Amino acid sequence: MRKKMSVMMAVALLITTQLLAQSPGKISGAVTANNKPLRSVTVSLLLANDSTFVKADITDADGKYSVPVKKAGTYLLSFSLIGYEKKISKPYVMEEGAEIDAGTVSLDVKSNQLSGVTVLSKKPMIEVQADKTVFNVESSINATGSNALELLQKSPGIQVDNNDNISMKGKTGVRVYVDGKMMQLDTKDLAAYLKSINSNDIEAIEMISNPSAKYDASGNAGIINLRLKKNKKFGTNGSASLGFTQGVTPKGNGSLNLNYRDKKVNIFGNIGGNLANYENTLSLYRIQKDTLYDQNSVNTNSDKSVNIKAGVDYFVDNKNTIGVMATTNFNDNSFGSTGSTMIYYNPTATFIKSLQANNTIPGSRTNVNLNLNYRYVDTTGREINFDGDYGFFRGVGRSYQPNNYFDSNNDLWYTVVNRNYTPTDIDIYTAKIDLEQKLGKGKFGYGAKTSFVITKNTFDFFTDNVSGDPIKILDRSNSFKYTENVNAAYVNYRQQLNAKWSLQTGLRMEQTNSEGVLTRADGVTQADNTVKRSYWDFFPSAAVSWSINQKHSLSLTYSRRIDRPTYQDLNPFENKLDELTYQKGNAFLRPQYTNNVELTHTFMGFINTSVGYSHVKDYATEVTDTVKNATFLQQKNLATQQIINFNIGSPLPIKKWWNGYANFWYNYQIFNGAIGENKVQVEVPSYGAYMQHSFTLGKDYSAEISGWYNGPSIWGGTWRTRPQGGIDVGFQKLLLQKRATIKIAATDILYTAPWSSVNDFGGTYIKGKGSWESRTFRVNFSWRFGNSQVKSSRQRKTGLESEASRIKGGN
Repeated sequence: MRKKMSVMMAVALLITTQLLAQSPGKISGAVTANNKPLRSVTVSLLLANDSTFVKADITDADGKYSVPVKKAGTYLLSFSLIGYEKKISKPYVMEEGAEIDAGTVSLDVKSNQLSGVTVLSKKPMIEVQADKTVFNVESSINATGSNALELLQKSPGIQVDNNDNISMKGKTGVRVYVDGKMMQLDTKDLAAYLKSINSNDIEAIEMISNPSAKYDASGNAGIINLRLKKNKKFGTNGSASLGFTQGVTPKGNGSLNLNYRDKKVNIFGNIGGNLANYENTLSLYRIQKDTLYDQNSVNTNSDKSVNIKAGVDYFVDNKNTIGVMATTNFNDNSFGSTGSTMIYYNPTATFIKSLQANNTIPGSRTNVNLNLNYRYVDTTGREINFDGDYGFFRGVGRSYQPNNYFDSNNDLWYTVVNRNYTPTDIDIYTAKIDLEQKLGKGKFGYGAKTSFVITKNTFDFFTDNVSGDPIKILDRSNSFKYTENVNAAYVNYRQQLNAKWSLQTGLRMEQTNSEGVLTRADGVTQADNTVKRSYWDFFPSAAVSWSINQKHSLSLTYSRRIDRPTYQDLNPFENKLDELTYQKGNAFLRPQYTNNVELTHTFMGFINTSVGYSHVKDYATEVTDTVKNATFLQQKNLATQQIINFNIGSPLPIKKWWNGYANFWYNYQIFNGAIGENKVQVEVPSYGAYMQHSFTLGKDYSAEISGWYNGPSIWGGTWRTRPQGGIDVGFQKLLLQKRATIKIAATDILYTAPWSSVNDFGGTYIKGKGSWESRTFRVNFSWRFGNSQVKSSRQRKTGLESEASRIKGGN
């Protein structure tokens, strides 16, 4: 099956290469209003005979545009911008490869801007922009019934490994934002949160590889921002949806969005819920010293979650806006595991004993974020944004884990019962202000932010006595309190130097104060019980763009970034997963620093090719190590990491009824370091591809096929992974005067997504493999009601942009 998929992807990439090799013509011109250049106007190329959308461009700061035209024919241009009357050009007859100057078009301000327009067009599924790639989830059929984590796995340039670690263009350290707010959750809790968000609640996924100084400096691989749906329509309106997914187990989801908007106020809210059971398998074949462990387990997850978002924007006048917003997530998640481990003396393959271990972990998580926002904007270009935020995370986990050992006759030898109780409380306070105004011929931005985080973790470990009563083990129980204060300020300047050159440069300063205090239940004091740190960092960024001619442009970007340890990774606890495996924290874990530089070439405004280099100092990852007969996992500063990456992506306007998108990435990673006496010197290439094709079939039917493929790679410097991929297909039908939609999809139809990898480090050899419910059947029904007139909503980013991705809950 993997061979079939590889052949399909190779053929698809060959078709893509041939398509991209063609040299299209173009129609160019300029747009003004009141005799001044008008930027951000959407210029759409349409077929003259039926107004079918072909391609679009956005006017630049000088009001100029250039729309590529691939095939000969007769076309129209449509000019639109919120607040201005839409205008349609005269027909243009294009010869293949011809270039037409359409002159200057002037748009008129609407006499009544609040009347809005009725939106009938559909966004492209993938948009390649100068500073980011956007996956418009609403436009994808195959996104039906997916959760946010599954959507990330299928997004171009994104990889998600078997432990739910997320990377972008082969680089770990990516930061996940939701509505402009960084999620301060560790890998486990972030994955649980993303799984609780259904595709029905997501408008788009933005992938930003080199953020400017305005953004928090954390995240060496860049930013992934999930934009949740926020209704932009006037009057009272909304939408509702229901979905069903069948994998190994059934799953259901639903959502309701409501909105009221008039001249003075916009009230919005949505609620979504999931009810699901998940099943996955895990096999670990481990050789440690002279002992072989053959472990196989089936893990189940029962998930009940509710997401609620509500807010109000009050438009004081045409310059001032005040808003409040609350986002909440309630998640009950019960984990269960049933496993069997056969243990042998490896030199002679002699059976020693077997371990039958079960684990039951009922848990709950609550995540709440409250935001107060003020925005000022005037006609001179001055803009002020203030955000005050409070967020909290509450997580509770309990584990009950009996370990039964059997002899060669399969008779019960002895039993060890472990239990733990792991509550987590995290409070985050932030305030930030961003200002922007004209300076000379450019825009000058500056701002400041302060954040204060308090995280409290308790880890109580118990084992049962001969009577079956739990006894607290004091030397393995502790509480950990971590406080962190980060103060930041930045300046940023951008200017269009002339018709061909533009510049953006910025500098961010961050000052960090932190203290971690471990209190052991047995009263023992060790060197790592209290760790204090205080340090300053500067993070420059710059971008230079050169428009060589109408077909070619180049941009060069640079940024320096930091990845601070997650809060719980600093806690030097020991969390026993079973009798042979446990995790422990590292109070001396250092932040890692990354310098990124990237050169991007854009051809005809829609084919983006980039080459980049990253150097990571104190690269940190979860390392597998051994003590006696047990294996433990711990975050450590492993090595320096260097990455050379290549990426090409482009929409594919093949026919008027057939559109697609193709993306290919390649990177070469070099790890160089040591842990104790174990050296880490690894060089590994990796590559991957993503492709999507959508088809308009007529009579309100449409279809989609998409696929992703990740070649062999390496995770964490020590795990070598095997290839993975998947192909999805879907169909859609519009109903009830196009106000309702039914979508049907099948995912991973060739069942090529299961993973496998090998680790040979620290005296331990591990061969692992596993699967999850990647092959599914999904159906979704959605209905839109109320007013269909829209106005652009104001863009809001809360102040919790950097703190919430580092919360680590404790099951």
